[in-house]
Amino acid sequence: MSIDLSEFHDIFFEECFEGLSVMESGLLTLDNGTDVEEINSIFRAAHSIKGGGASFGFMDISNFTHVMETLLDEMRDGRREVTQPIVDLLLESVDVLQEMVTAAKDGEESDTERTAKVHKKLEAMLAGESADAEKEATTVAGTKEKTAAEKTEASGWQIKFKPHPDMIKGGNDPARIFRELQNLADMTITVDVSELPAFCDLEPESSYLGWTLELRGDVQETEIRELFSWVEDESDLEITPLDIADSTEVDNEVTRPESKSDAVEKTEARPQPAAERNKPDSAPATADKSKSAASKKDSGSIRVSIDKIDELINMVGELVITQSMLSQISSSLEEGTETNLEKLLDGITQLERNTRELQESVLQIRMLPISFSFSRFPRLVRDLSKKMGKKIELKMIGEQTEVDKTVLEKIGDPLVHLVRNSLDHGIETPDIRTAAGKPETGTLELHAYHEGGDIIIKVIDDGAGLNREKILQKAIEKGLVNENEEISDERIYNLIFQPGFSTADQVSDVSGRGVGMDVVRRNIRDLGGNVSIDSNDGAGSTVTIRLPLTLAILDGQLVQIGEETYIVSLVSIIESLQMVPESINSITGQSDLYRLRNEYIPIIRVNELFGMKSGTTNLHEGLLVVVEADGMRVGLFVDDLLGQQQVVIKSLETNFKQIQGISGATILGDGTVALIMDVPGLIQRHFETQSRKNRLTAVA
Repeated sequence: MSIDLSEFHDIFFEECFEGLSVMESGLLTLDNGTDVEEINSIFRAAHSIKGGGASFGFMDISNFTHVMETLLDEMRDGRREVTQPIVDLLLESVDVLQEMVTAAKDGEESDTERTAKVHKKLEAMLAGESADAEKEATTVAGTKEKTAAEKTEASGWQIKFKPHPDMIKGGNDPARIFRELQNLADMTITVDVSELPAFCDLEPESSYLGWTLELRGDVQETEIRELFSWVEDESDLEITPLDIADSTEVDNEVTRPESKSDAVEKTEARPQPAAERNKPDSAPATADKSKSAASKKDSGSIRVSIDKIDELINMVGELVITQSMLSQISSSLEEGTETNLEKLLDGITQLERNTRELQESVLQIRMLPISFSFSRFPRLVRDLSKKMGKKIELKMIGEQTEVDKTVLEKIGDPLVHLVRNSLDHGIETPDIRTAAGKPETGTLELHAYHEGGDIIIKVIDDGAGLNREKILQKAIEKGLVNENEEISDERIYNLIFQPGFSTADQVSDVSGRGVGMDVVRRNIRDLGGNVSIDSNDGAGSTVTIRLPLTLAILDGQLVQIGEETYIVSLVSIIESLQMVPESINSITGQSDLYRLRNEYIPIIRVNELFGMKSGTTNLHEGLLVVVEADGMRVGLFVDDLLGQQQVVIKSLETNFKQIQGISGATILGDGTVALIMDVPGLIQRHFETQSRKNRLTAVA
């Protein structure tokens, strides 16, 4: 009988990642002093990873962890003092071990050169050699790499870039990346159109092209990878020194097999790494990069507290009791007595209550503390503050605030970008802070809490704040606002979320290229949330993210437009009102405006936008639902308000196709289907339609 080890491997890898998280957080606390119990927990995590690696045949993981375990054992027994160099080396080792476990999970080979380099540094530390000896061991291990780097810095890099089919749907534009690359050095581009289908089979939002770029000049690889960082999980990317790439192509010409069968035989004869040997026989020899990237982002399992399971089981028991009671009442309904009717109504009320509680219990299973996302930031802040020569204290408040697992997985990258921006652009260096009368140590605060049916996440720093005049001047230069236009501070600060917008005087490898904040806002929008920023010059900035607790259920307002029912998220609604005719202003070539407390807001006729022939046309006969998105307020013109209720969101794209201005659909209590409005998309669609009409009018 054959045993499929893949299930056991999944459990092992999951425990490895948990152990690595424990090790990293524990090592970060050792920066502030020696804690024997913390060292013990780090040691136990390393020991578990070593034992598991040996049991499942991942000997490279086991052997590497063994050296770490030995060093930790000496620290635990007091034979070795805890010093900053040791902590730094162990943190670097955790990074290497993370890469090794990830590579084993995805069936790929890890970076053996880096692994060997750090392994030698650990052995040198164990042997008690001097810093010079350790440096020499590191230099010997990296001589080949350094020589290659010296050769290729002047010649450049070959970049092979192939987006996955859905990359462009996320708003990522390869042309923007190519423009930034051109600013680094001279570049030539070769386009691969081999996968381009016939014109009738083209999908407008799919990517079919690939590119080979040659960048010639003194450019660091880290500068190139930073530009591709937002799309590396949605594309195949290879960056090779140009000299090595040229020599590889020559070698391939010389050693190319005469036939395909010869190539297959040579591939089969090559020894496989341990990660490949332990994969199930049905697994393909070459792992698909897109699938491996997805597996890194989305885990297929979730750990649930036993208390939540017990609560769910109890609720199912209550539901069974209620069902039994209703069955008994229904069997005696033939008597038609008033008493039986009262019992039936009581039973239905109890069933409704049990169903609601069961729904809440099931949703709670998917809820995880946001500490899973916050846990990466102590290390990030520590490393970047050292790199930038700044003193920064990180405070995390509300780490046990729970949020849906899907939201938690997708909010990680936007938060990382916001934190990096605060560290780079916000908090000043100690000398500047001292000159401004501030403590030399800056403060970065991550704060999470529940508010109504949403979760609020704030990224707060006490740095220099945003320069209002600089942002405004940059916006005028880019044509985003008119020079004489009066706009609020809130709208000015939110301009930094525009694509390609940056006020950085110089580009760093942390931020400053203007290729990130627009992606942050788009990713948060995709989760049904919104982001805003507030700043005080010289006192710091606060970025506020508002997200739904879960992506499955929405608190919505039902509105009627003609014969159709639509749903608007309560989070987006500011107020609803009956319009007064004298406050309605019509402007030729533009949408109607409504004056609301000295503010003019555009009126969107939803029935016209969606091409509906039914519905009220006179503005003073309908209602105006005032909504807000991205700092802009508009009024949705509807026939009537029908009430508020929670609705279960169904994907429209899965069952039909994506429609701008519609985020999904739901089934109402009477069985009819209602579409859920996407307010940001609706506003964008309205202004695009208005702009198109104006162009046609100008041509006519």
